[in-house]
Amino acid sequence: MSFSVLQDDLRALASYHLYSSSSANVTSNVTGSDTIASNIVENDDSITLAPDLSSEPQFSRKANATLVFLARNSDLQGVLKSMESVETHFNQRFGYPWIFLNEDEFTNEFKESVQLRTNASVQFGVIPSRHWYQPDWIDEGKAEQARNALKAAGVIYADSVSYRNMCRFNSGFFFHHPLLQQYRYYWRIEPDVDYFCQLQYDPFDYLKDNNKTYGFTIALEELGQTVTTLWQAVKEFMEQCPEYIHPNNALAFLSDNGGESFNLCHFWSNFEIADMDFWRGEAYTKFFEYLDSKGGFYYERWGDAPIHSIAAALFLDKTQLHFFNDIGYQHSSIMHCPQQPAFLTGSCTCNRVLSIDYRRYSCLPRYNKMLNGKW
Repeated sequence: MSFSVLQDDLRALASYHLYSSSSANVTSNVTGSDTIASNIVENDDSITLAPDLSSEPQFSRKANATLVFLARNSDLQGVLKSMESVETHFNQRFGYPWIFLNEDEFTNEFKESVQLRTNASVQFGVIPSRHWYQPDWIDEGKAEQARNALKAAGVIYADSVSYRNMCRFNSGFFFHHPLLQQYRYYWRIEPDVDYFCQLQYDPFDYLKDNNKTYGFTIALEELGQTVTTLWQAVKEFMEQCPEYIHPNNALAFLSDNGGESFNLCHFWSNFEIADMDFWRGEAYTKFFEYLDSKGGFYYERWGDAPIHSIAAALFLDKTQLHFFNDIGYQHSSIMHCPQQPAFLTGSCTCNRVLSIDYRRYSCLPRYNKMLNGKW
């Protein structure tokens, strides 16, 4: 990362401060519906919406934001591990609410265990079936053949339909769930992740106050076998809807030849802090609907990471993207560890030598070049 950009980030962060911590634990259950989410919130009396927290202790400058966690009951231990890390390094001082989503009802054991890990409010929701399961119009024979081919090639999650369901849901539907309708910003959390630094400011406020829309910590290359026709579909959309392409876009992060081909770079979306109004907007809605119609989530293995990344890079001003260098994070074996001075500022416990940032398959150098013209 160039020192000039890091200096700019540090100046922007200098005005942020720690907040006192106090919040009551509030729990509710919401089951999704097959009706359009905006209409559900207004018209469906059977849905228990998020409780009114106006009487609860509030935090100074608290943004309209939530922590979103897609999980199954079987993920409980990994969920608790991630919650402990997020609470310790950030949320015990800020008290942002947690929302858990699942394609099935959460068990009482899951709910009770989760509630014991936080003093913030907690809500549990069921994903609408049409937002989760493989659509009826998908040719299952063709999809099975594609899964078998990827499995033979040794691709991770090659034969998993549920993984594809998750990618499609995270790409096009999570931000329409009734529980999320009252919120603008979200921080995505997954099971079995680790955070390493004490976050000394509110990242939601940072996005809001600095006109940022999408934040990431890790950028890397996608597996080419999983997205063989994705870029062709993207180019078709760009040709049909050029009005959505921002003139100061980040195409150079995605392509090394002006958009002719996809270099496979994307933001790793298992961590993302972003503005859901972008996903709910016209440009992204039409983009997702177009890609979904191609069937690539099931005929290949399109992930939500490249879908989100391509949309953010093309439809936003590139200055609306933000690299959270100061948030140390690890998912599976891949880790981002902040460089100095953020490493010391956050009292980070990760090993900077193991950080992915400047390894061969990292796309962070390409992101920096796109943003500042420097590797």
